[in-house]
Amino acid sequence: MTGLAFEVVEGGFLDIDIKLIGPDGKVVYQQERESNGRFTFPAHMDGVFTYCFGNKMSTMTPKIVMFSMDLGEASKKDGVDGEASHNKLEDMIKDLGSALTAVKHEQDYMEVREKIHRAINDSTNSRVVLWSFFEALVLVAMTMGQVYYLKRFFEVRRVV
Repeated sequence: MTGLAFEVVEGGFLDIDIKLIGPDGKVVYQQERESNGRFTFPAHMDGVFTYCFGNKMSTMTPKIVMFSMDLGEASKKDGVDGEASHNKLEDMIKDLGSALTAVKHEQDYMEVREKIHRAINDSTNSRVVLWSFFEALVLVAMTMGQVYYLKRFFEVRRVV
């Protein structure tokens, strides 16, 4: 089994086109405007599979794509009893290895998402600080203007 997991982590509307082409030139998988996805397929023949990420919908916006490819081996079944239990243990170890790889990929994905959300939070925080500073300046200016106005209002003007 061969697998592909991808996630658009930055840029535009977080969408991208994906195409998987087999060694014979046939399209195995194709999606448009996807932000993330996981696709697992059995390799129908030996050769080079081509993954293509396209950005034709928003060519002016660069995008960052995080992806991982997992290559698995087909299990070989033998008729010998001694090797059958060995193969079963080997298959269980391979399954455990693939599960650990999936956990690692999920951790990497969560780390990238955490960085993105931290950047958004920092940006929002800086905007709130700037807006609060602007509001404080406006409040001080309004207070000084009111004091000046009231002072002039209660001034006594003498006519000469």
